Amino acid sequence: MNRFRSHLLLLLVLSSAFFCPGVLAQSSSTNAQLTIKGDVEKPRSVSLDDLRHLPRKTLKVMNQHEKKEETYEGVLLTELLKRAGVPQGAQLRGAAMATYVQADAEDSYRVIFSLAELDADFQGSDVIVADTMNGAPLDAKTGPFRLVAPHDKRPARSVSMVRSLTVVRTPK
Repeated sequence: MNRFRSHLLLLLVLSSAFFCPGVLAQSSSTNAQLTIKGDVEKPRSVSLDDLRHLPRKTLKVMNQHEKKEETYEGVLLTELLKRAGVPQGAQLRGAAMATYVQADAEDSYRVIFSLAELDADFQGSDVIVADTMNGAPLDAKTGPFRLVAPHDKRPARSVSMVRSLTVVRTPK
């Protein structure tokens, strides 16, 4: 009888995943962490809850594939880097100018941003780490964290399923 119950429970869980895929995706993303590491003063992990309590930014971008506008909300990437102790503003000079941020996604996709191109003193890039699209949490194929680079002419650096940000200072 116990074996029957465990098989029934397994069948119930699998069928709920098939008919309601967002349920398991949402529960697994509640523990999601975005790590900020590398050449930073204060390495950290940021949860979805942490992100919700930081200053928010909303961006409207055109989805090139579906030809429709999407509204993302999240936290400026520079805000997260500042909290990790990465130089910004007046401190961004000298050797720090040869520093970049590498964003790695769950599917091994990787992109690079120079620290200067993210800094508001150099240009207004407005890159955010988004956790919602059109008012809803990001789905499993996009989130739980997504980099959105609104001013890139091609969306190749708007990265879905971002898991880590690594700050790298190039050697002399």
